[in-house]
Amino acid sequence: MSWFKREDNEIVNDSERTVRTEGLWVRCPKCREIIFKADLEANLHVCPKCGYHFRIGARARIDALLEPGYELVDLDLRSTDPLEFTDLRPYKTRLEEARRKTGLNDAIINAVGNLGPIPVVLSVMEYSFIGGSMGSVVGETIARAVDRSLETRSPLIIISASGGARMMEGIASLMQLAKVSAGLARMDDERIPYISVMTDPTTGGVTASFAMLGDLNIAEPGALIGFAGPRVIEQTIRQKLPEGFQRSEFLLEHGFLDAIVDRKEMKHYLIDTLGWMNQ
Repeated sequence: MSWFKREDNEIVNDSERTVRTEGLWVRCPKCREIIFKADLEANLHVCPKCGYHFRIGARARIDALLEPGYELVDLDLRSTDPLEFTDLRPYKTRLEEARRKTGLNDAIINAVGNLGPIPVVLSVMEYSFIGGSMGSVVGETIARAVDRSLETRSPLIIISASGGARMMEGIASLMQLAKVSAGLARMDDERIPYISVMTDPTTGGVTASFAMLGDLNIAEPGALIGFAGPRVIEQTIRQKLPEGFQRSEFLLEHGFLDAIVDRKEMKHYLIDTLGWMNQ
């Protein structure tokens, strides 16, 4: 067989000598360029050709922002199945699959640490966990982040990446909108800074609550931000939406955002912003 050859009286399989390249390259969905994966990771998963921002996980975002030595907190909360919800798959099954896939108990991580010289409370959503949907655990975790900010008088930063409220928990999920919003109102009363960072995507009940309630609302370039998705809106109103509708740039142009910040500049931007907010 042609893929075997004999060397020094031994049979060698040439396929074992082939350099494996699978998984070493990534195609940018915007400019279609092929990017060496290591270069993409070194660039914080931003395409070096066109600036497209790939989605990244919650842990990667925390590592990119906080100084070494930060502490992860509130990781022990786990969603139950209050409605015994079953669609194509039981909700309990989806939860277990998401936990195995992400290594998290739900779609959020809280961290306490320093952003540059500034002590902060950071709450980061994980889109890979059932689309970053907000159930009772996500709401309670953010509520605990708010409580920590109130107790320590440290600024709160929430990084959103979510498809909205988690339908499998029904009203228990929708209650989190009011619960978290009430907590943020307390922070406003105490004049403790809260910065909302919206990434791709930030939609549904998350947009309708804490994502748009920041003292400063900022977003990454090209992020989809809105309540209902553009396809749903088009099908409802039976009209074609404007080019770039619900993307960060469109929202900034129409006054719904304060700034768009490149991921590579996010840490320095937040440090500078909190510096003048704390004056």
